Amino acid sequence: MEKTPEDEVRPGEDDESSGGPIKSFLDHLEDLRWMLVKSVIAIVLGMVVCMVAGNKLVQFLTWPLEHARGVRLIPKEVPLLLGTNVLGRLSAPALAQATGNTNPITALHLTPVMFGTNVILAVEPDTNIVRFAARNIPTLKNYTPLGGIMVALKLAIYGGLILSSPFLFYFIGSFVLPALKVREKKILYRAVAFGSVLFFLGVAFCYFVLAGVALIATVEFSQWLGFGADEWRAEEYISFMCQFMLGMGLGFELPVVILTLVKIGLIGYDGLTKFRRYAIVANLVIAAIATPSADPFTMFLMAIPLHLLYELSVLVAWYWQWRDRKRALAPAPK
Repeated sequence: MEKTPEDEVRPGEDDESSGGPIKSFLDHLEDLRWMLVKSVIAIVLGMVVCMVAGNKLVQFLTWPLEHARGVRLIPKEVPLLLGTNVLGRLSAPALAQATGNTNPITALHLTPVMFGTNVILAVEPDTNIVRFAARNIPTLKNYTPLGGIMVALKLAIYGGLILSSPFLFYFIGSFVLPALKVREKKILYRAVAFGSVLFFLGVAFCYFVLAGVALIATVEFSQWLGFGADEWRAEEYISFMCQFMLGMGLGFELPVVILTLVKIGLIGYDGLTKFRRYAIVANLVIAAIATPSADPFTMFLMAIPLHLLYELSVLVAWYWQWRDRKRALAPAPK
């Protein structure tokens, strides 16, 4: 059967108007196979990098814990020390009231002092806040022979997912959006770039702001319940930090999802403004799920930037609507 002129593909039409050639079911399966292969390769390469740099990643993930050591300013108990041995603990408020000292005393040191021909023990107050706080933040330890191996595997898995996430977004997007035109591909590139920046911003916000607050809240809550919080399992701490940062990074992808729905016409500026009250509840739910410590303060601290991102998405949707109306009212070129 001969092709008619209408059946022929004109130059450039395959890229701009037709959206690419029509593929058979087997061709789509082949695209799916290659998408999975490229995604697995990206994850494996990310895992190898994280496995090689395991000790550096441990130092990176324990920085919020080290940083949290100097956050507590007012101690509840003051240890009585003889050298490095703790002889007992005194109530900090009672000690401050008895001595009339305005500066918080973090420790009392018994020091031998010569008094004539006699040796007496003098009490010297210590106001070093960092030294005291270091005794209130847990240390990380492995309690099983395979503990170190499990930590390395978790670092590889979580780190590989985080490092390969921009490539995964691109591979999945290229497959889910079939028959992409040149303009649609440009939109995809921008969405992947914008989403990657937001993802790493969420990870950074969690690392520098939320993690230290969540760790201190966890210690305080354990002590309030009457449990000691002097030591933590290294494996559980690594899982906590990785899940926390990964969840916050995914939470920051909210503008990408909303603006994509706006672009394809499923929702507009008016719908986003009406949905605002429900968005507040949704952001709180997302924060509660993504916050491993589950304390209300950390949850609200995480929900605030999520709602700010929602408001930013609403503002962008308004600008797009205003731009489209302006173009529609513009006189047609002669």
